[in-house]
Amino acid sequence: MKIGVVFPSTDIGVDVGLLRDFAQTAEAIGYSHLLLPDHVLGAVHEGRHPPLTGVYTEATPFHEPLMLFAFLAAITERIEFSTGILIAPQRQTALLAKQAAELAILSGDRFRLALGLGWNHVEFEALGETFWNRGRRVEEQVEVMRRLWSEDVVDFSGSWHRIDRAGLAPRPAKPIPIWFGGKSEPAYRRAARLGDGFVFAGVNYDQAQQVTGFLRRELERLGRDPAAFGIEGGVSVHGDPAKWAGRVEKWRELGASHLVARTMSRDGDALAHPRDHIRMLETFWTAIRG
Repeated sequence: MKIGVVFPSTDIGVDVGLLRDFAQTAEAIGYSHLLLPDHVLGAVHEGRHPPLTGVYTEATPFHEPLMLFAFLAAITERIEFSTGILIAPQRQTALLAKQAAELAILSGDRFRLALGLGWNHVEFEALGETFWNRGRRVEEQVEVMRRLWSEDVVDFSGSWHRIDRAGLAPRPAKPIPIWFGGKSEPAYRRAARLGDGFVFAGVNYDQAQQVTGFLRRELERLGRDPAAFGIEGGVSVHGDPAKWAGRVEKWRELGASHLVARTMSRDGDALAHPRDHIRMLETFWTAIRG
């Protein structure tokens, strides 16, 4: 099981030296990958119809995943990068395919693209995309991106995309893995049908057990090998350190291929200082290896 860490986007600030130190320290300790959540814009929640249901607001800072990963790829050698998750339907598909391909090239194929649908309809509107058809659109986006990454010339006509005999160059040396996240049965079915893996975010372990069972049954129904499908769990690096190793082991027993430690705050559990996130990298590693 690969053990990575969530890049603490909401808590770490904009000190470039600190961003560098977090990534390089994680690599030096032995973490396999960095996972970075995504929001382009936050929005005020009050007075919205329909309401905004997520926890992040206009005051929550998020680093842009593809730009940050490009910077970190240049100052690291081994550690891998994954979005967790990137909201694809609010982005232009061909441009996202181009950016992902460039990142894969610059990082030496250390990039994994995990996609989701998002919950912030204000963000979609501001980016000029439709919120209400995002589930159907992301499926076509995946088809378009995979063709752009693998074919010299693409001629595609779909419900939302038209590419008239055009190609993307340079292309990645090998296919970019596409994973999914989400918290609904359609999201789980979509991942089993189209994805290379599934990222659990904000789902407790008991729920993850149920969802993993569903995913494996769905993969078998589709004639896909569940053993070739990735599962990424997570452990919050808050609370009692004596419990961390046990939580990691439970994910291992579940068959997870990846796991991330989360130092990033949630529900008021922020660390006192941005540099505390770097110190927690060693604390967590020692606890689960001890």
